[in-house]
Order: sequence, then structure tokens, then C-alpha cells
Amino acid sequence: MRAWMAILLLAWFQAGCGKVWNDPYPGETPGLKTLYTVFEERPKHLDPARSYSSNEVEFTGQIYEPPLQYHFLKRPYTLKPLTTTGMPLVRYWDKAGRELSGNASPGQVARTTYDITIQPGIRYQPHPAFALLPEGKPRYLGLAMQDLKPINTLSDFKHTSTRELTAEDYVYEIKRLASPRLNSPIFGLMSEYIEGLDALNARLVEASKSQPKGSWLDLRPYEFSGAQVTGKYSFRITLKTHYPQFIYWLAMPFFAPIPWEAERFYTQPGMEELNLNLDWFPVGTGPFMLSENDPNRRMVLSKNPNFHGETYPADGETGDREKGLLQDAGKALPLIDRAVFTLEKEDIPQWSKFLQGYYDASGISSDNFDQAVQFSPEGEADLTPEMKAKGIRLVTAITTSSRYMGFNMKDPLVGHAGGEAARKLRQAISIAVDYEEFISIFLNGRGIAAQGALPPGIFGYKEDFNPIVYSAAGKRRSLEEARQLLADAGYPNGRNARTGEPLVLYFDTAATGPDAKSRLDWLIKQFRKLDIQLVIRATDYNRFQDKMLKGNAQIFEWGWNADYPDPENFLFLLYGPNAKAGKNGENAANYSNPEFDRLFALMKGMPNGTERQQVIDHMTALLRVDAPWLFGFHPKGFSLQHAWVTNVKPNLMANNTLKYRRIDPGLREQSRAEWNHPVLWPFVLMAVGLSLLIWPAWRQYRRHEESRG
Repeated sequence: MRAWMAILLLAWFQAGCGKVWNDPYPGETPGLKTLYTVFEERPKHLDPARSYSSNEVEFTGQIYEPPLQYHFLKRPYTLKPLTTTGMPLVRYWDKAGRELSGNASPGQVARTTYDITIQPGIRYQPHPAFALLPEGKPRYLGLAMQDLKPINTLSDFKHTSTRELTAEDYVYEIKRLASPRLNSPIFGLMSEYIEGLDALNARLVEASKSQPKGSWLDLRPYEFSGAQVTGKYSFRITLKTHYPQFIYWLAMPFFAPIPWEAERFYTQPGMEELNLNLDWFPVGTGPFMLSENDPNRRMVLSKNPNFHGETYPADGETGDREKGLLQDAGKALPLIDRAVFTLEKEDIPQWSKFLQGYYDASGISSDNFDQAVQFSPEGEADLTPEMKAKGIRLVTAITTSSRYMGFNMKDPLVGHAGGEAARKLRQAISIAVDYEEFISIFLNGRGIAAQGALPPGIFGYKEDFNPIVYSAAGKRRSLEEARQLLADAGYPNGRNARTGEPLVLYFDTAATGPDAKSRLDWLIKQFRKLDIQLVIRATDYNRFQDKMLKGNAQIFEWGWNADYPDPENFLFLLYGPNAKAGKNGENAANYSNPEFDRLFALMKGMPNGTERQQVIDHMTALLRVDAPWLFGFHPKGFSLQHAWVTNVKPNLMANNTLKYRRIDPGLREQSRAEWNHPVLWPFVLMAVGLSLLIWPAWRQYRRHEESRG
């Protein structure tokens, strides 16, 4: 009894002192400006030449620094210098080598050059690849296998150092896009534009054959005309055509610098077996560096002590000042010390921890939507009183994104080889899968059914309807029409007209767990409307990506977030030469239509205007008939932010916005203490119950002892 009372008194004392018992971050420094958030899929690639997924750019965008970035506050989206002294000098040249005026027609342009000058004095994060011996030689660039015996992770190397960023590092990364050892997902696309990149790839393929597997392929001696160093802090990129969208690529991690020392460091024997590579431990000049990488549990970004310095913007849109978005104008970035990302695969624990104050922001799942959001009589979304009482803010945005279901056009049943029958099969499924219903059930209305490949906010998007799927705006064609298309395809009532066998299709997905089950069950029911049996083949995301690269999937679901605000960035997802299978491009459906490809080549170099719109309309019509995608939906983004998080403004183009966040750790600690009071009565009740059970036995024992005495 005395022991139980001591425990209860101690618990009561701790509760009175404001201790939080259920803190998932024991040992964390309370006053540190740390942002706590989640990630749902472990990143496969953090090497900027290979990474091209939204769950990866969440990290790479904070670590690497390409030449340009998007202004955090201005709309329309505006590019500005990041590591450069100014915007690139863009010049156009004809076939004879004569310079053209800036308004020359695309047909006249034979070459385009971008002259880029970077700021001096920018330095890389601390890293052992830069460490030197007293005599000036690299300390860790000639290691043998036995040297790695005491090494388990990057922090086990005792010495680190840094060096200055130079123009050569940017050129080195552009060469890496052509490396056969990396298989960059944008090599196919960039080789169409960057002069000599395809020829460089051929040279590197031959050079790689003559070297041992896994050895370092030094790219420095391989000069090529597409990227040339013109000075210690200047370089030139040359395109072999007119491609105005290229300026946007200069704001993406693909064109961030990579020091040759880092690549050489990671290709030493034994490094790969220890997961010591750029995919696990990036090396950048950005405001943050990856200080902890346990992708099955948590990942931590810490402030880069060598960050060259940048200040919060002093201007923005009308109304930004009133919203408090300019109160940090001119302050040094980043405004937080670190960011802790915890792996959360399920919505319920993520939501619970957000309400307890342990995550600083949260999305809103369908299960929690009614708890968080209510609609006014005018249809405007607002927070519920419960959320307002916690000081939580609602942030909304129409996303420049598309979620779609794709058919693998290399598949013999649903793809190109099936001809007209396969096309009618795809059209029938497009009618049967009711995305309006999906949006209502699973997204609480937070989205619009897509009618084509382009989302709202991108030039070329039109508020019309897909006549293959809809008979009028908002009116989906009947199931009878879908069944007739299915019969015309050779599958009346979902059976092969020749053999009588049921039609079985396969859906490959990385969606697993209880949260995904209801969506997959819904999808099975959609196919069942046409008596088609849909078999779900679920796997983890990395294996799913491998299947897509090999062209082994049949039907799949994927999405795309705009990299830059131009229709080319979405329509290239269906451009034949950009196929995923065999070419490692982003055409995941492996769709190929010569007329579409011809129009794409014409459209991508055109300025926005009536003529470009007409070409896009023609391309959209081709896609609607061929139906390589079920166009799916365009999401509406809803997110919640706690009161201690400020400087939040949706920026659908920028991927490096973590540096602008500001955290009030004092308010967070106070709120956590208020929202997580220990519930002590179960302990008291348990102590009383145990006492009542033990007391008779104790009395009997004492009587027995006393009687013997």
C-alpha cells in the first residue's frame, strides 16, 4: 500500500509540474525550433539525378540548390535566383550561328544558350568526402574494405569538412543525367534538348563497359557542348532547339550541383553494402542536411551550419501583409533549426497525434473530415468549433495535380496490341468507374472529375467534358452503353465471346493496409458493374516502381504534381519517346500515338495563345478516344496547421518552402501540456482493486505468523 501511494503521489506531482506522459519525442530539447511532421512512403532515391517522386522531393528540395527557385509569395508563379547572381542570360541562334532577337519564331532557332553565373562563397554541408589530411590529400577517398570495419553509418567518420561551390559542380550533375549507371528518369527528355547529351551517354556506356562494376566513373574528363564551364563561377547550357520551358527545369533538383568528391566517396568498395550512397545521405548546399535517416521509422533534417544565407522575402501579393506573411521580411533563413519526419502509414494515429499537438500540420482524411470541417449555407468550407478552440487554421488550395488510372499499353490484352477491341474495352471501363462517386465517398467532395490530362491552373485546361465518358456536362454515360462497348470489344457480359472464359484484369498498386482496403473494394465493385473480375496485386512502393519500369503491370493508379506551370509538363506524360518501360521516362502508360507525338513536338515550343490552345484541344481529343488513362480527378487540397506554425502559404510549384516556416516552441509546449493531461483515475481504481484483493491474503498471512509466535 505504501508503494502504491508513493507511485500515485509521484504521478500526481509530475502531472502538476506539467509533464506530458505520452510525449513521442522523449529526450528532445523543448525550446528547439523543430517542426514535427510525417512521411507516408520511404523515399527510394535522394540522388537528384534519379529522384522524381513527390515523397522524395520533400527532402531533396530542402537539401539541394538548383540555380533558380520560385518566389515563395508571388502569384502567378515567378522564378527568381537561388544560387545565381541573376537570371540566366538566354540567347537564340540560327543555323549559321547568327544571334537572333528574343522574339524570333521557334522555327528560326537552331540553338539556345543559357549563360549562368553563381554567387561566390557558397559552401557545401559538412561531409567526410571533403575531409583532408594535414598534407592536403583527401582523407577518405582511397579507402579499402578493412577501413570500413568500424563504420556503420555516415556519422561514424570522425572527420568532416567542406569546400566552395563552383560552376563545375553544376556541369558535373548535368553529365550525371547521361550516366548509364544512374538511369536518370529525365535523360530521355533532356537528350532531346541538351546539345550532345545523347552522344555523351553513348561515350559513357562504352567507358562503363571497360571498368569494373561498381567502380567510380569520373565524369570530369568527358567534355560536351551541352554544358560547359566558362569560369570558376559561370557555366553555359546549350540547347539544340527552341525550348522555352527549360527555364523551369533550372528550379528543379535535377540541375542541382553534385561535387565529384561525393560521388567518388560513395563508390568506394563496401559503401553500398552499408547504404552509404547519395540515395541515403545527400550532399548539398541548401539550408538543411539529412542528419538522421531511418526510412522505416523517422528522418531528420537539421540546419546546415555552412548555409550561405538567404533572407525571407520582403514583397508578395496584395493581402499577404495583412495575413502576417511578411512579418519576417528580411530575416535570415531558415527560421527553424530542424524538421523531424516520422513514418505514419495509417491515418488514425497520425490524426490523433496531430490533435495532441505532436504533429504541427495534418491533412484531413475522409474519416476525420466531419470532425474538422463544416460547410456554411453558402458552401464555404470552415473549421468546426472544436478545431477553432485549439487555434487550428485551415489552408486550402486547388492543386495543379492529376490522379489517374492507367492502362499499360504494352499489355497484350488492354494495350496497343489489342487494337480497336482493346480501345473499346478501355472506353467501357472509363464509363463504369464513377469518379464522382469516388470523390464524394473518399474525398468528401474535395476534388473534381478530370476530363483530360490537364488540371485547372495550367494553360490549355478547359471546363468542358469528355464525350466518350459523358453525354453532357456532369452526366456520365449509362452502364448499358458501357456494356455495349464491352460486347463490341468481344466480352459480352464480361466473358470472352470465343472461349466463354470470364474476363480477368489485374490492378497493381502500392496501396496497402486498412485505409486502402475500402478504396480497393470500391474499385473491384466498379469493374463488377461490367461483370469484369478485377484482381488486386498489392506490393510496396519500391517494388511497384520496379514493375512499372519493366512494363509488367496491367492496370495501375498514379498521379502527377506539376513541376512547372506549363501544359508540356502534363502532356509529356503521354509522349511516346518518354515511355516508362525500357526508357525510364514518365509515360507510365507506355502510350504511343504518332499523331499525338507530332502535335506534342509542335505544342511544346509554342507561346501561350489561340494556336497553342487549338493544338492542345486536338491532343486532348486523341487521348479521350484512345483512353490510355481513366482521367481520374484533380484534388482540392485541405490542410490543417497549428497556431504555433506560421508563414504557411500554398505554393504548388516550389519544393523548398521548409526554410520559410516559423515555429513558436513555447506555445507548442503550453498547448501540449493543456491537451495531454494524465488521466489518473484508472491508476487509483486499479490500486484500490489490487488492495482489496491483496488485503485478505495479507491479513491471513499476518495471523499465521502471529499464531506461530
